[in-house]
Amino acid sequence: MKFTVLNGSPKGAESVTMQYILYIKKKHPEHEYDIINIAQTIKKIESDENRFKDIIHRVQESDGVIWGFPLYVMLVCSQYKRFIELVFEKNAEAAFENKYTIVISTSIHFYDHTAQNYMQSICDDLKMKYVGNFPADSWDLLWPKRRARWLLFAEEFINHIENNFPTSRHYAPLNLRDFKYTPSEITDDSKKIDTLGKKILVVSDETDKNTNIGKMLKRFRDSFSDEIEIINLNDIDIKGGCISCLQCGYDHKCSYLGKDGFIDFWENMVMTKDILVFAGVIKDRYLSSRWKMVQDRAFYMTHTPTLIGKQMGYIVSGPLSQIPNLSEMFQGHIELQGSNLVDIITDEFGTSEEIDALLLDFARRLVTFSNTDYFKPLTFLGEGGRKIFRDDIYGRNRFVFMADHEYYEKHGFYNTFPQNDERAKKMNEKLIPLMKIDKVRTKINMKKEFLRPFLRVLEDPNK
Repeated sequence: MKFTVLNGSPKGAESVTMQYILYIKKKHPEHEYDIINIAQTIKKIESDENRFKDIIHRVQESDGVIWGFPLYVMLVCSQYKRFIELVFEKNAEAAFENKYTIVISTSIHFYDHTAQNYMQSICDDLKMKYVGNFPADSWDLLWPKRRARWLLFAEEFINHIENNFPTSRHYAPLNLRDFKYTPSEITDDSKKIDTLGKKILVVSDETDKNTNIGKMLKRFRDSFSDEIEIINLNDIDIKGGCISCLQCGYDHKCSYLGKDGFIDFWENMVMTKDILVFAGVIKDRYLSSRWKMVQDRAFYMTHTPTLIGKQMGYIVSGPLSQIPNLSEMFQGHIELQGSNLVDIITDEFGTSEEIDALLLDFARRLVTFSNTDYFKPLTFLGEGGRKIFRDDIYGRNRFVFMADHEYYEKHGFYNTFPQNDERAKKMNEKLIPLMKIDKVRTKINMKKEFLRPFLRVLEDPNK
């Protein structure tokens, strides 16, 4: 059989992910493996129609398709995302229809589920026969039992093709709303929101005033009594996407430094604001690849937050409620940055008048929360993500991300290890021996013991 392997790593053949493919090739040399370096050559694919058609032809001639990629900020890298966009833009979906497919990603298991969800939904949109995904840890291939697990998964893929086994679908096609947003003018200046001196920036990949998103941005800007800044990402000098050279791991200095305007944009325009609103149009099941490029390039600070203490939100055009995976990424990213997600406003529901009201109140809450320094507690999305970073940087990947390690030490990230909780240590030393005594344990009312510190707070008039 012939497998087309669509390589989603900018490193090409030097990708860790592709070593997993080579291992299957080693174990099953009877098959043909056509590896195409998509992410590494995306600019040529985008500019050369014949090159794109050749890739589509190779997909069409294959028995199965393997999507392989390393994780890039909760998703595939921008270069791979751009290829997926091209497939739909150039109406090349038919080449993928009914092709058996699997997805393999490599990562430290940080939001690999959102990347896998995205790819599965893309495969369903392409009407492929999705056999499953393999979310590998980057080092799994080094361990015999984990290698065996990957081999079994790949052999089940082969088994599906050989026996024409059925596959299930999990994502329905997106239902796009036919709606033209028509904002009204705010004629009463007293209803406009005072910025209270807060610095506000809106970043969007689309500002055309004839589009819904462009009109929403104008209405949002007009909601304030003072001027706020709106930047179109297409006006920012960005030479290309992250190439995963990991040079930034040592000192947070990007290999693009001095070669384009991204770092200046991020540090002097984005990081200096009190309030940030990101805006865009849903394209397939994410925002645009341009937006993804920005998220990827901001990773030059690797696993350290750069947007701490900001009030943030999104203005989105498209069927967001049908893509809960995207909403989860929005929330997780903002929580991990140490900022506060105020809201996500879309044109998916409501009349123009209702959207007007939502945008005005969105502006009010952003300023109010910034002025009062209000932050919601972290959910699992932020808390869990931070702990994955903390543990990985403290351990096996410290030598790669030395700049992260220094930041984590300086800012007390490692103080949150449960083993370092002195209060908990003393409590456990005292209580665990008692809990092992049957007569003592049976007399303890655990419900009352758990409530005791809360009652002290409620009964103290000074708290």
